[in-house]
Amino acid sequence: MSTPENATLAPEPALTWSADAPKGGKAVMNRVLKDGASVPLFFAQTLISSLRDVGYNNTTSAICEHVDNAIQAKATEVRIFFRQTGKKGDTVIDAAVYDNGQGMAPNVLKVATSFGGSMNFNNRAGIGRFGMGMKTAALSMSPIMDLYSWQEPRTYYSMTLDVDAIGRERTNTVELPDPTLMTELPSELTDLFSKPLSFPASANDQSLMVERGEDLDDRLGTHGTIIYMPACDRLTYATARTLVEHAMKEMARVYRRAINEGLKLYVNNRLVEAFDPTYAMAGARHARFLDIPEKTSRLMFAKKIAIPLREHGTETNDIVIRLYRLPIEQWSTLSRKTLRNDLQVFNSLTVTMLRNDREVFAGQMTDLTTRHTVTHWYRVQIDFPGELDEAFGVAANKQGVRLKGYVKEAIKKAIGDDITTINDEIKRYQGAQASARKGAQPSAAEARATDADLHQAKPLELTPEEEAQVEANLRTLAIALKRDGETDDEAFERVKASKYLIEFKHDEYWPFYHVEHRYGRVMLTINTAHPFFEHLYEPLRKLGNGQAGDEDDGGEAPAAEVQDGPLVALELLLLSLGRAQAQVTAQNEDARKILETLRREWSETYRVQLTA
Repeated sequence: MSTPENATLAPEPALTWSADAPKGGKAVMNRVLKDGASVPLFFAQTLISSLRDVGYNNTTSAICEHVDNAIQAKATEVRIFFRQTGKKGDTVIDAAVYDNGQGMAPNVLKVATSFGGSMNFNNRAGIGRFGMGMKTAALSMSPIMDLYSWQEPRTYYSMTLDVDAIGRERTNTVELPDPTLMTELPSELTDLFSKPLSFPASANDQSLMVERGEDLDDRLGTHGTIIYMPACDRLTYATARTLVEHAMKEMARVYRRAINEGLKLYVNNRLVEAFDPTYAMAGARHARFLDIPEKTSRLMFAKKIAIPLREHGTETNDIVIRLYRLPIEQWSTLSRKTLRNDLQVFNSLTVTMLRNDREVFAGQMTDLTTRHTVTHWYRVQIDFPGELDEAFGVAANKQGVRLKGYVKEAIKKAIGDDITTINDEIKRYQGAQASARKGAQPSAAEARATDADLHQAKPLELTPEEEAQVEANLRTLAIALKRDGETDDEAFERVKASKYLIEFKHDEYWPFYHVEHRYGRVMLTINTAHPFFEHLYEPLRKLGNGQAGDEDDGGEAPAAEVQDGPLVALELLLLSLGRAQAQVTAQNEDARKILETLRREWSETYRVQLTA
């Protein structure tokens, strides 16, 4: 059929690829567009370049893909290496991961090197699922992945993925070559196992895989795998030191259960200790910083609940939710360095989630717990199986979770009341600690108010009955108001010495303060359950102890009594209000009722204003 003379021909399709795009891929694409060649389902030359940007949060997350595979291959020893060479400004970092797992036969090795090639595809029982992690993780760090595996002594098979080499291929279908057999590993690898690395700086801090005089091949044994990533060009940090420190910190937590069960995990020849953010593992890292009997948290409950695989679906699988309470009574007296740096109590790892025993999330979930700092003193741990990946929003690279709404609601329903209870319990304890003073001495506000009483126009009066039995009454009162660590006699001397007493109570139904006048004493009770305590009293306490703006104080007891400042002024305000109220209502029942009504109405109005 002829083309009309006035018809306009469609322009030749033109590629607008960047100058550094894979040239082989461009040649294949032009062939397809111009010559009508067969179109491959995947353009290998461009796909492999694109997969370098699959998006890992950091280098440690990428390395974890290799550790996952090692654990699935039943490895009992995994070693991670970051070798830094060259001078400052011109350094090169090679990365490698070794494991003593079951290794791979040549045909399996070839399959494992391909994208999507997996011996466990979509098997939810293990850690990996899709046969992509090893390759995407390696290429996210380096343009080259060298893979070595063996199932017999001194019989090493190797495969290589080279992004640049594949990008130069001009064939429509890029096929993998057969594995290469070698009887010994290249020197760039053997050096990793037998020579100290640049970090840690001291060779004494490195536990080499092969010591002087040992044979490397004997040490490598009959099975294992090595992933080698030379000349890494995409790392989170620029130095081996920072890469090592970050990897050790994160992997200590992510693989805590595997380590606790016997896995030997090394980073640059340093053994990784398990770190348990729930503090339930007696053998975890935190225990060696404690020389007190209470070295672990207390399990409050373990609840198993069924979660639908899909919203409104009938098929379910179980998750297990555990709530742990840290021993705040004993640990809150430890030094700030121990709590913050050694134990890492204030790292906001309130909620941890483990998929098939491997951590996939650790952090805050304030809609499940609360925003208050009480969360430093308890932990929620959720175990779920791989069958619930979609419900928990677990991505292929296992970086975090994105819980579906129905999952979050099911968890809140299961533990909401328990979380409220433990929040209140810890707030109550913190309130009591806020009132605790050194020894058995009155607080600054109590002492100031007592001293000022000499200058008040109207003295606090005792009834004749109270006057006759003042000492016996004060002893009874002292027992009721005794603080932690006080003896009965110390409590009596404190109560006898002060005409003003401040106590704390946690009660959702009380006004924010309560005042009584008994035995010549004004007793002020501050309610730690009222928003007044969280929004005003507690911030002023922190300010007085040099903690302003510090969200990580964990409700620690005051370091030293502040003799002046906004907290003392606030306490004096309430004490003076209580004193005036006691004077006005002493002989006037109607006034007492009016002031009681005012106190309750004021408290409720204040609560609404603070929380609305």
